[in-house]
Amino acid sequence: MDAAFTAEQEEMRRTLREILGKRCGPDEVKAAVRTACGHDRELWQQLSQRLGLPGLAVAEEYGGVGCTPADLALACEETGRALLPSPLFATAALCVPLITALGTAAQRSALLPPLAAGGLTAALAVPGPALATALALTGDNTAGPWSGGGRAGGVQARPDADGDGWRLYGEAAQVLDGHSASLLLVAAHTGGFARSRTLLFLVREDAPGLVRSRQATLDETRPQARIELRDSPAELLGEADADGEVLRALAATGATACAALAAEAVGAAAQALARTVDYVQQREQFGRAIGSFQAVKHRLADLYVQVQAARSAAYYAAWDPRQGGLGLAQALEALRVTAGEAIQLHGGIGFTWEHDAHLYFKRAAADELLFGPVHRLRAHAADRAGLFASPTAHVKVAV
Repeated sequence: MDAAFTAEQEEMRRTLREILGKRCGPDEVKAAVRTACGHDRELWQQLSQRLGLPGLAVAEEYGGVGCTPADLALACEETGRALLPSPLFATAALCVPLITALGTAAQRSALLPPLAAGGLTAALAVPGPALATALALTGDNTAGPWSGGGRAGGVQARPDADGDGWRLYGEAAQVLDGHSASLLLVAAHTGGFARSRTLLFLVREDAPGLVRSRQATLDETRPQARIELRDSPAELLGEADADGEVLRALAATGATACAALAAEAVGAAAQALARTVDYVQQREQFGRAIGSFQAVKHRLADLYVQVQAARSAAYYAAWDPRQGGLGLAQALEALRVTAGEAIQLHGGIGFTWEHDAHLYFKRAAADELLFGPVHRLRAHAADRAGLFASPTAHVKVAV
């Protein structure tokens, strides 16, 4: 394994950090999340056209860059450092892989080029607070009624009377960037209780019966919406007999999305640590900077080691998606601990809700609620590795 980044990757990191450093300070972030769409549209277009960020996950034949998961993770580390509110994760890390894996040739040709160009954004709508389950991050997504199970609740799909399309009815909460996305990928159940199966459907932003409302969330930099579908017309993504493929595609998407999300968390943790180091060098107590006290140095050193370990885990997850859950757990824990220490080491001002340190704390808490918690990510990874399998299952009885 060669862990070194190429010259092109380093150039992308440098350029992205330069742009975000100028356009995405704490005040600009707070202003962007309070707009109707929840992000700076002008900055998003600049990142799309100049750097091709949304096209990192799109193949070259569809107008994308056709990069590896490591390139997307590298970009997400920089956007996480700035806590950039943008549709990048929802579009490039969640929806593009699903359209690529499941879509028909016509659907890929129609959707992937505008997604790569940034003119079209997409969001994955999963019923209930079950995004981590649907992506198989914390358990097997083939079990449990996470998308309705053919019963009441979730989102139900039925064919049109003429058989040319589908109709969706139900609701989905906690849809990342669902209030502003031009295209929704909705996980819905069809076939009733007896032949229940989960399929993905495409719903346009102007579809009749679609009601979207932005929700008040702990982390404003990652907007969420509630999606209501009231007999809304939809297009099936892929083929009707691909229900098993849908669950496998969701799990594969979850594995690769873990690397991007872990890199985001590492970038945020590294920036929170850097800002804290700058602060303790300036704040004085007893006639000297508090950063000169040994106890403070030890705390910062421990944080540095934890952030670097999380960065290594995130990069490894980008190289081997099978380790995505463990990489994500390591990164989320590093962000949570670093954000908490940052608030404490900023002293009294750090405990004020308006202080910038709370932006990182809110991101840590919200991400763990959406994609964790950490102990379940690790437990699922342990189950898949067979760490807790019964030893008697492998013992042969001598006669």
